[in-house]
Amino acid sequence: MSDADDLTREIEAQQERLVFSGFDHDDAWRLGSILVERAGDKPVLIDIRRPGLILFRAARTGSTPDNEEWVRRKTAGVFRFETSSMLLQLRFAALGTFPASIGWFDPAQIATAGGSFPIRVAGVGVVAAATVSGLSSEEDHRLVVDAISEFLGV
Repeated sequence: MSDADDLTREIEAQQERLVFSGFDHDDAWRLGSILVERAGDKPVLIDIRRPGLILFRAARTGSTPDNEEWVRRKTAGVFRFETSSMLLQLRFAALGTFPASIGWFDPAQIATAGGSFPIRVAGVGVVAAATVSGLSSEEDHRLVVDAISEFLGV
């Protein structure tokens, strides 16, 4: 078993464990505030959105327009595949496939890089995505997962 396999199983377990009983605009504000606090002075863009509606946004000092593009593409992957962008990255790597080589997968629209995590409501499914861009894939992912874990008390 490889480190990538272990990480894949860990993220799958996170997605099973980090499920909300509900999620509204006030929850987005509270989760976003936790993300801002945990980010500290790191140069990240923080975004929580439903399809078509940004619920929370914070651009920390040092974040750039490039982070906006990464947020857009990571979030698109969460909504399309209903899984974290980090898990997408790991699954494509495990296949040995570069996403651009797949005719139906447009890397200009979807990023396979960590940092966007599905907000899944029990009995409903994915209703939103929490995304961070500005650090490494692993650090972006960890920041979001740690904030969601704190929010849920897990």
